[in-house]
Amino acid sequence: MPPDEARNDPAIGAESAVITRVGSEMARHLAPELPPGLYVVATPIGNLGDITLRALAVLARADVVLCEDTRHSRTLLAHFAIDATTRPYHEHNAARERPRVLADLAAGRRIALISDAGTPLISDPGWKLVREAVDAGHHVEALPGASATLTALTIAGLPTDAFFFAGFLPPKSAARRTRIGELAAVPGTLVFFEAPSRIADAVADLAAVLGPRPAAVARELTKLHEEVRRGTLTDLAAALEGHALKGEAVILVGPPVETEASDDVIAARLTEALSTMTLRDAAKAVADALGVPKSRVYDLGLKLREKHAPGDAE
Repeated sequence: MPPDEARNDPAIGAESAVITRVGSEMARHLAPELPPGLYVVATPIGNLGDITLRALAVLARADVVLCEDTRHSRTLLAHFAIDATTRPYHEHNAARERPRVLADLAAGRRIALISDAGTPLISDPGWKLVREAVDAGHHVEALPGASATLTALTIAGLPTDAFFFAGFLPPKSAARRTRIGELAAVPGTLVFFEAPSRIADAVADLAAVLGPRPAAVARELTKLHEEVRRGTLTDLAAALEGHALKGEAVILVGPPVETEASDDVIAARLTEALSTMTLRDAAKAVADALGVPKSRVYDLGLKLREKHAPGDAE
């Protein structure tokens, strides 16, 4: 397109305005001196465009950037022309490195902590460093951003009002099934990370223990080949059997189906409540706790009274 036409094109004009505005906003974040402290910085989980302006500004001004894998992180830093001093900080050297980092903080240095991808401390090392930095009175600041856990939750089509992040399941099937059994009653969506070589086996064990609950397998999130498979655990296990998938995945499993409390369960709770309450108050408390009609609880209470003390019902 000729220059004169480009200047008159509304779309190009709008894009130019965005570029100018982003540049001025970036300059605003870079202008002030970065105060000493520990900065927990979220980085992209795949698409480098998902990094925030604040994250870039902190990484550009930090004295040291702590990374799980410095080689991996240099790719991100180089992409944004950030020439930062990097040091490794991971589960194998954390105990040895923490005193050095705390000494740097005490000396007034600006330390950024990043993981290989996403939000640090979520299934990554770092929480002990944050705790000790807080205990020592150092400034600790989070720069929120990409998170594989939340990204997968938002597109899985499963309940998001309550969820439980369980990290990686054990690599061996027997231990994995035991762990799944421990989580079976959690009243929320379960979220797991899984390595490519174990995705199919993990879903198969989830199906064996939890049955046909609704689930999703989200893989290569925000990348070119992003894929989300949805269905019951049983159907997903059958579809994935024998398949070698690439890329780490997030596996999500819907909460258990709520079943109505039996008369025996209600009676047991009611008997306990009646030791300190009137039947009317006990019926309301138990009904609210178990999510059943108050009239049903009250009728059971009358029967209990008749059984143990005929003629003493309210």
